Amino acid sequence: MPIMPTIDAMQDAGFPMGGEPLAALDLVDTAILVVDPPRDLLSERPDAWWELQSDRLPSGPRPPDAAVLRLRSAIRDLFDAHLEGRAPQATSGADVNAYAAAVPTSRQLKLGPDGPVAETRWHTELGGNAILAALAREAIDLLSDADRLATLRRCASSSCSMLFLAENKRRIWCSSAGCGNRARAARHYHKTHRGSGDAR
Repeated sequence: MPIMPTIDAMQDAGFPMGGEPLAALDLVDTAILVVDPPRDLLSERPDAWWELQSDRLPSGPRPPDAAVLRLRSAIRDLFDAHLEGRAPQATSGADVNAYAAAVPTSRQLKLGPDGPVAETRWHTELGGNAILAALAREAIDLLSDADRLATLRRCASSSCSMLFLAENKRRIWCSSAGCGNRARAARHYHKTHRGSGDAR
C-alpha cells in the first residue's frame, strides 16, 4: 500500500497543506490561488514535493514541468467545477484523459516469501510518463466515484484555496492546526474584544 506523506512532513517542507489520500489532491494544493499573484509552490520547491510523493507514485523519470502544470490546472478545474456546480472547461477532461491513457498498465502477480501480491505494471516502453498517468487516474477515480466525490471540500477559510477529502463529515478546514486554529483565534478575539470600545 502506498505511503502518503504526513501533513507535518508537508508543512516542514514548506507546503501549507498535503498528506491527502490522493497525490492528485496534494498536487492541486501546490497552487495557492487566493493571493495576487497566485503562488506556485511546486515551482518554488519541486524537489521537496516530488520526494514527499515518491512512495506513492510510480517510479520513473520526473515529468516535464510544463506537463505537470497543465495536468494540475486540468485537475483543479475539474474539482472546482464540481464544487461550484458548473461545467468544467472542455480541455480539462481531454487533458486528464490524455495523460491517463498515455501509459497503459497491467496487473502482475509477484510471488514472494509472504505469498503472491498483485502489482500494477506501467508500460512506459510505449511512451508517456507513468507519474502523470497515475495522477490523472487518481483524479478520474475520484470524479467517477459519487460517494467519495461527495467528500471533496474547499477549505472554509476565505483566505485559503486548499482542497481536501473530508472523511469526517464535520471537517471544514484544510488543517485544524492551520486555518482551523486561525478561525478559532479570530472568534475568540472578537468574542473577548466585542464591546471593549462601547464604554468609551
